[in-house]
Amino acid sequence: MRVVIAEDLALLRDGLTRMLEASGFEVAAAVADPEALAEALTDDTVDVAVVDVRMPPTFTNEGLVAAIEARRRRPGLPVLVLSQFVEQLYARELLQSGDGGIGYLLKDRVVDVSEFVDAVRRVAAGGTALDPLVVTSLLKHAGHKPPMARLSPRELEVLEQMAQGRSNAAIAAALVVTEKAVGKHSTSIFAKLDLPPDGDDNRRVLAVLAYLQAAQT
Repeated sequence: MRVVIAEDLALLRDGLTRMLEASGFEVAAAVADPEALAEALTDDTVDVAVVDVRMPPTFTNEGLVAAIEARRRRPGLPVLVLSQFVEQLYARELLQSGDGGIGYLLKDRVVDVSEFVDAVRRVAAGGTALDPLVVTSLLKHAGHKPPMARLSPRELEVLEQMAQGRSNAAIAAALVVTEKAVGKHSTSIFAKLDLPPDGDDNRRVLAVLAYLQAAQT
């Protein structure tokens, strides 16, 4: 699996490279600025990009902008962004850039190697990997929106767990309910978000994205 890393801090960039290579990834490029990132992402053989939100020259949202532009050129390009803080605006911009293959993690999560590597793999496979703090922040911001009103408190809990990329079994364990109950809640969530059955696991991704994107309306 080929990955591009974009991080302006040399020490962290080197650490991410070593971590991913030790986990079986091929690092196609490790760059320090958005221009180099944009060039690296013209390679159609890249499977996923790991991108710092804040990059030179202004250290605001250059990395995110470059990643979103790359997704416009190559729809569905899997992107996992890293941020020092929960930045709702940037998280929503990423979520609006297309379906599936999206992740947003706080940099603190990188210290847990297995959790970080799992997130990269999940995003590369077309899933989502959203930091629990990011999910909580977005859900609170969307609290007064109609889509939120459609969901029960338990369904919101299930959706939050789903957004973090957890399986039904893992959600059941976290919420101390049966896996069957989680399945029923998931079906209800899909219905309330107007996602018709299609027999595709991508429906879970669409449910998460559709719900979080509702915070924009």
